Amino acid sequence: MAKDLFNRYIWLVDTIYQADGITFEEINEKWTRNSMSGGEDIPLKTFHNHRKAIEEIFDINIICDKKNGYRYYIENVDDMQKGGVRTWLLNTFAVNNLINESHHLKRRIIFEQIPSGQKFLTPVIVAMRDGNTLEVTYKSFWKQDEYTTEVEPYFVKVFRQRWYMVARNVYKDAIRIYALDRIRDLRQTEKVFTIPQDFSAEDYFYNAFGIIIEDGCPPETIELKVYGMQREYFRTLPLHHSQTEIETKEEYSVFRYRMSATYDFMQEILSHGCDVEVLAPGHLRDDIRKHAEVIAGRS
Repeated sequence: MAKDLFNRYIWLVDTIYQADGITFEEINEKWTRNSMSGGEDIPLKTFHNHRKAIEEIFDINIICDKKNGYRYYIENVDDMQKGGVRTWLLNTFAVNNLINESHHLKRRIIFEQIPSGQKFLTPVIVAMRDGNTLEVTYKSFWKQDEYTTEVEPYFVKVFRQRWYMVARNVYKDAIRIYALDRIRDLRQTEKVFTIPQDFSAEDYFYNAFGIIIEDGCPPETIELKVYGMQREYFRTLPLHHSQTEIETKEEYSVFRYRMSATYDFMQEILSHGCDVEVLAPGHLRDDIRKHAEVIAGRS
């Protein structure tokens, strides 16, 4: 029942969002054509209850424009278009609803699997919502033995098909990043915590490429020369929000960044092979050259 109700909320948000102004009668007409309706109308009272629930769950406000024929629209549509969890949820469930209504398409749409989110993502989010700490048993790739610690879950992030939890380690009084696929056990405690008001998830990773934050690795100006068609991939899917194209030639383009040259960023550069050349800074160019020499020596 809860799942069906949740899907109704998603359908309603998606319908109003796509319409960019729609009357209740038009909403009801679309609803009756949807398989979830069973061919029955949506009562006006139910519609308003859904509006209230959507505001509480997603922080999405559905407003009635009485001066324009009592048409409904999404008030904070600009925030949704900027991305973030609301857009991700909306797109995910909207596509899911479409697939469920078109069973013959199920084998023609392939998604990336994210195994790490299957077991621990939900309890982590619940603890974030409730403001309770977590007792986590963790096994790092870099340590032989697993250990148990208490953390305050601040936020979660997905990167390269893995979910990560950014949390304050209570015992070390420091922010740490935990991959959910390396958690062995987890339980929510009764202890309450409050996330600092000045803490921002976006700011925390502002200078990072992916999930790694390294001490002694401050943001710096990085320039990459990208050859041939590979630059089209950089243009359509920038490596970082600071990316700018500062030089364009027939054979190549030069992209500039302001970010930290972390280990995962170096791995990204190496993955493009000879199509990407580091121009600056010199230490990053040298590090990439050394990695390339090791690779060449093993072949």
